[in-house]
Amino acid sequence: MPLPPDLAALDRGAPLAVALAAGVGVGLAAPGRSWAVPTADPAAVVATLEAQVRPRWTWWGRETADALAAAPVRVAACWDVGAVTQLLVGGPRPGVAAAWAQARGLDAAAGPRSGQLDLLAVRTEGGDGGDPEQPVRPDGYLRPEWVDGGWRRSPDRLAAWAATALDCASAQRRDRPELAADGPVRLTAWSESAAELLCAELQVDGLPMDLDRAHQLVAAAVGARPRDAAEAARLRADRDAAVLSHARTDVDLRDPAQVRAMLAAIGVDVPDTRSWRLEPLRGTHPLVDALLQWRKAERIATTYGYGWLDEFVRGGRLRGVWAGSDGAAGRMTASAGLHNLPAELRPAVTAEPGHVLVRADLGQVEPRVLAVVSGDAALAAAGREDDLYAPVAARLGVARPVAKVAVLAAMYGQTSGTAGAALRGLTTAYPTAMRFLDAAYADGRAGRDVRTTGGRLVRMPPLPATLDGEGVRAFQGARGRYARNAVVQGAAAEFFKIWAVVVRARVADLGARIVLCLHDELLVHAPAEHGDAVADRLRSCLAESAARWQGGRSEVRFVADIAVVGRWSDVKG
Repeated sequence: MPLPPDLAALDRGAPLAVALAAGVGVGLAAPGRSWAVPTADPAAVVATLEAQVRPRWTWWGRETADALAAAPVRVAACWDVGAVTQLLVGGPRPGVAAAWAQARGLDAAAGPRSGQLDLLAVRTEGGDGGDPEQPVRPDGYLRPEWVDGGWRRSPDRLAAWAATALDCASAQRRDRPELAADGPVRLTAWSESAAELLCAELQVDGLPMDLDRAHQLVAAAVGARPRDAAEAARLRADRDAAVLSHARTDVDLRDPAQVRAMLAAIGVDVPDTRSWRLEPLRGTHPLVDALLQWRKAERIATTYGYGWLDEFVRGGRLRGVWAGSDGAAGRMTASAGLHNLPAELRPAVTAEPGHVLVRADLGQVEPRVLAVVSGDAALAAAGREDDLYAPVAARLGVARPVAKVAVLAAMYGQTSGTAGAALRGLTTAYPTAMRFLDAAYADGRAGRDVRTTGGRLVRMPPLPATLDGEGVRAFQGARGRYARNAVVQGAAAEFFKIWAVVVRARVADLGARIVLCLHDELLVHAPAEHGDAVADRLRSCLAESAARWQGGRSEVRFVADIAVVGRWSDVKG
């Protein structure tokens, strides 16, 4: 597609903002100039610019990433104004008006709102003393009519909207020194933006599924697809009966209180009936085994059964809605059960013919992250080993399993039980790391928000007015533990996303694409002939990401278990 000469002459890597609307055109803006390009295929303009100029893209938020992924057009990187705003202010993703107000130092709550009076005011030139064909009002706020979609009306408006996004991004970098200079916050801003690109692509691409195999697995767990509601009720009763045949009374297996009483009647006294608590009790009574087996089947029947397959698996791919940050500590999230797929259904996650799955799972990532963000030299030294827990165990003089429990307990705020004595040893052996965690705990307990080293604000929930006495102390303690973990988990989530977006960029030329991001695990779909090469690149990307993220602060090694498989379930361990 031919471009205006001055646009085609942009320097490679030049900053360029974009706003696009199908059937209308593309608006583009660079510092000091803008372009309005009428076209029925705006994504094609972006694709041409990406190929010829590869600019540093800027846009308001996921709407643009979603449109490009659907086209499909894959760009290398972007600055997502909404993602960066969420990083800086915490909480859920802000809207465009709030992002603009935050960058401009305005009170978002005092800004204009959509409504009949406001819309009437902006329909005439003098309604608010400004030009309704410009997105910014004289008082500095964005016009609600533009925010609500008025920017899509013409190519000229698209160009003005792109220029406003560029101004907003420039204000973010200008007014926040940590974004203006190279460092962990600027790196996180770029990676959070690219993670939204990745999420848009994950949403479109989906996770490859062998639907026939999935149906077989569901049938093995809960029986054949019921023909009607009556048959579904009969199958449910049969599943219940397999458990109740071992009980002394008839109970509702879906009522935790009744289940606990049923277990107590056979001598199994537990404070709750969570599966992880019952697992160690397998073999003590047939009822426990039957109950745990029932729960697996019930979960598939109610959440991952035939209705789930019908709704979410299309064209051989499991598709859900993806978000780059959960609004808390920054983990990626996905709907449609993508982050909670039962192990029993993993054999259905299968590479397409002529392809393989390359799975990479980070090992011991949170303690390694703690070593970096706390600046604890002794823990960083342990983090240079393949197995971080071995040198920690030697330093504490305890068995490796005890050392592992102690380190995890320190990050999650546990202070008693099996980890108690080893935790006291951690305070002596790794004082810098423990002070870092204790400071976060104190902030959280007091209700003070905390920030990750990547700049993410993690908000602390306010103390409920209904609590008093012991309730207040319990809430404060829980809030402290949340903050203590958030400064580590949030930094780990940021590191993971840096790795993921580097992988996204480095394997594209091999025809490989990430199809799942699961906490600390990546699943890449690749042509079979490139499977080993993709695995090698995942390793080199991990080293590159670790060096970038640490920025010379330390030399902790990050490790991953990487395997080339046909089915997800083929991964050992």
